[in-house]
Amino acid sequence: MTDLTLDTPRRDLRIISVIGAAHFTSHFFQVVLPPLFPLMRETLGVSYTELGLVMTVFFMTSGLSQVGAGFAVDRYGPHVVLPVGMALLAGSTLAMAFVPFWAFLPLAVIGGMGNSVYHPADYSVLSNKVSSHLIARGYSVHTVTGSFGWAVPPVLMVALAGLIGWRSGLALVGLLGLIAAALVALDHRHLALPTTRSSKAGDTAPATSVATLFTAPILLALLFFTLISMALGGVQAFMPTMLPQVQGISLDQAAQFTTLYFVSNAVGAFAGGYVADRWKNFDLTIGLGLSAAGLAILALGYLTLPGALLGFVGVVAGFGAGVVLPSRDMLVRRAAPKGATGRVFGFVYSGLDLGSVIVPVVIGPMLDHGFNRAPFAFIAAALVLTIASAWAVRLAAGRSGDAPVGA
Repeated sequence: MTDLTLDTPRRDLRIISVIGAAHFTSHFFQVVLPPLFPLMRETLGVSYTELGLVMTVFFMTSGLSQVGAGFAVDRYGPHVVLPVGMALLAGSTLAMAFVPFWAFLPLAVIGGMGNSVYHPADYSVLSNKVSSHLIARGYSVHTVTGSFGWAVPPVLMVALAGLIGWRSGLALVGLLGLIAAALVALDHRHLALPTTRSSKAGDTAPATSVATLFTAPILLALLFFTLISMALGGVQAFMPTMLPQVQGISLDQAAQFTTLYFVSNAVGAFAGGYVADRWKNFDLTIGLGLSAAGLAILALGYLTLPGALLGFVGVVAGFGAGVVLPSRDMLVRRAAPKGATGRVFGFVYSGLDLGSVIVPVVIGPMLDHGFNRAPFAFIAAALVLTIASAWAVRLAAGRSGDAPVGA
């Protein structure tokens, strides 16, 4: 049975499910090591600083490799690049179960290169293979499955370490990851796309040049992703630290609040797919959602809130920040030239890594110097700038409606 004879709803469901499952593995392997750090530190005789360096190398490699991965996706196709990346990521984890610590750093480089392929490959498939009326919902499933991928390892890896040891636990999940990569490779017919390598000689698609990335809409999209990462990354990384200082609650209560935020964020991302598919005013959705989140963040920092109201404000902040995510991705899809989806998504998604690098440098000194409320103002200001950058992307792209990529 080919794509032409497979009915469209089943095909869409299969593609979204395969890409969502693949994205789960990306987020899963991103955080598979930290739950094991206490055990690894004792067994390997290393410090937490040395273990943390492994993660730094992994994420730096992933961020720096994303643009190159995007070019590879456009040239060779996501059906080739995605399973190769999955195999590199899972294989590097599997190898860590058997090597001394000095080998962890080069394996982290290999794993980071594998992790870099997911965003350009996933979004190329979703943007070009899923029916236009379902694309935003495909994006929302992609986001939610990634969130689940972050949630599973802390519990699973500690349980496996207790049952079979941390090395055997790493080996087991690494092997399962390789099996997942093989299954995705076998499903290549649903993921294959026309590539720049297969274009006719006379074609002059803008995807053939790196200059594609240095147009106003794409650079503004990079700025948009950097700003939203600075804002939401500040919430994710520092909220458990900031909230006790301004609301007078315990660290445990702050952790519960953060969990509530993440749950409402995932619910918002799922709902945002329906909003984006039906409404299609992506920049306005972003403006409304981030405005609600920004006001909630300011309330957390500058108002004294009782327990129930504090939780409600956290739900508003999380849902508002989550509901915009499918519209965020649709905005980039609208700006991407024909044949350049992989490199464009790889390029703009590197802004998430850039924003994550900036946030600790800004918020950390604020907290160190006793400016406990200032981070909330910083986050709200970043959200305002994010809204402005979304409108700028929309204007620079000069398109309206749910135009197909490259239209």
